[in-house]
Amino acid sequence: MDIETAYNLALDYLYSFVDYSLKHSSELAKADFNLERMFALMESLGNPQMKYPIIHVAGTKGKGSTSALCAAALGAAGYTVGLYTSPHLLDYVERIQINGEPISHEQLVDLVEEIKPAVARVPFLTTFEITTALAFMAFAKYGVNAAVFEVGLGGRLDATNIVTPRVSVITSLSYDHTAVLGNTLALIAGEKAGIIKDGVSVVSSPQKEEALEVLERVAKLKECEFALVGRDVKIEFIESSLKGQTFHLSTFHTSASLSAGLPLSSQLLKLEIPLLGSHQIENAATAYAALKISGIPISDEQIQKGFSQVKWRARFEIARLDPPLIFDSAHNQDSFEKLCETLETYFPGKPVYLIFGASEDKNIPGMFAEMKSKIRKIIITRADHPRALEVEKIQKLAEQAGAESEAVVPVKDALARALDLSSKDGSIVLSAGSMFVTAEVMREWKLLTSL
Repeated sequence: MDIETAYNLALDYLYSFVDYSLKHSSELAKADFNLERMFALMESLGNPQMKYPIIHVAGTKGKGSTSALCAAALGAAGYTVGLYTSPHLLDYVERIQINGEPISHEQLVDLVEEIKPAVARVPFLTTFEITTALAFMAFAKYGVNAAVFEVGLGGRLDATNIVTPRVSVITSLSYDHTAVLGNTLALIAGEKAGIIKDGVSVVSSPQKEEALEVLERVAKLKECEFALVGRDVKIEFIESSLKGQTFHLSTFHTSASLSAGLPLSSQLLKLEIPLLGSHQIENAATAYAALKISGIPISDEQIQKGFSQVKWRARFEIARLDPPLIFDSAHNQDSFEKLCETLETYFPGKPVYLIFGASEDKNIPGMFAEMKSKIRKIIITRADHPRALEVEKIQKLAEQAGAESEAVVPVKDALARALDLSSKDGSIVLSAGSMFVTAEVMREWKLLTSL
């Protein structure tokens, strides 16, 4: 059997289990999330997650970027680095990366064959649980000596939450998945704070007061050192361009970093990142603090090098400059607010043709409200995904928001329509609202530019 056939059979096997990422929010809310299955599965596999130090990252927005920044810095420091994130954009193996590269299709096939006997002994496992276990296995099998794990959903009952990390990281919290996590910031923060372990240091991005109170209370209860970006790590913006951003951090020293023998410095640390938007500076500051507080040996110079080289797709990714074509992963009201700010920073006053689709559980009116001042027209489309909302329903919401729109399905045609409109007036073409839509737009753009 050739590798691609075997790979597709491996994916068929993984998708034969319950995959809550493909379920409607009503089913997600009733899901039986618990960690007993994961503990049982990992025990039968010899607990590979205990064989390397882990940085564990939860949050509503920014957790993927923060994870990528941590992994890039560790790679620059010479570690063999594992990075586990979700969802993937174009290929399932993107979820499990070693030294910035997805594992191969052949490696996934081998890992799936290896895990099957253990999976058969644990009833009711989900696709995400098995994939998480595959990541733990892969990193142990292929020599990883430092790993970064991004939480899938929530934190407390997420499949990744069986680890005892070197540091627990919580990025910006806002409203998302409210049917599962709760409809207040305090409830959401409580679920995210579920990753905090006894005595394990915690790093947090800037938070709204309601969320911060919960995080600090849990950290105190579990006797954890708590570092807050903006208070304990201060940011001083220097400059930005379409090539990236430069800023200073005030370096800080915690009991964990001192006990790890890390050198003292009273200097401001200058950092450069290619990721755009002020929120990415906060993510970088969070990643820096996490790396320093983790006790994993790494120098400021290694962090500088890693951050300057980080790659993280579909985060205000400018695929073409004239007229601009931008891929973004914004999919809730808070991230649309940040997206609008970033657009105004780099393309002031320039209107947008927004290629938009969304899952049925999203606050679509909130997203439109944040972006309304920039939108010339919304090109509403629908990804090939079971949770994607029908274009007719999104059009009604666009009408209510007072935004001009038209429905174009499939995504391929939506991209063609937006590009045609942009070619006439030079407006920005922006894909956002759903990772699934943006992934399809990226795929179609790649096909167009390879012709």
